[in-house]
Amino acid sequence: MTMHRNDATKQFHSGDDRIAELIDESPAVDLPTPDTDVPMVSRSVRLPLETYERVRAAADARGIGVTTLMRQWIEAGLADLDDSATVSLADVRRALASLAHPTAA
Repeated sequence: MTMHRNDATKQFHSGDDRIAELIDESPAVDLPTPDTDVPMVSRSVRLPLETYERVRAAADARGIGVTTLMRQWIEAGLADLDDSATVSLADVRRALASLAHPTAA
C-alpha cells in the first residue's frame, strides 16, 4: 500500500489504523551506527564554501568524516584553553628530537 504524505498526515491525526499497517508493511531500514556511546548534540555551523572544502579535504586525507574532524579540532581547542591538551607520543618525540638536533639557521 502506498500513501501520499497529505493522506498519511490526515489518517495519523484522525487515528486511522491504516497508517500503522503501512508502517508494519514497510521494509526494515539499516540506520548508521553512531561512532560514539556518548550522547551527542547536533548544531548547525555556517562556513564559507572555501573553508568547508578545506575541512572536507583535510577529513578525506585522514580517512574520517567532516564532523568527526571538526569535533576533534573543537575538543583540541578546548583542551588548549584549560591546559589539558592531549598530544600524541609521536608528536612529543618529534618535538624533542628537533630540540636535540637543531638545524642551522
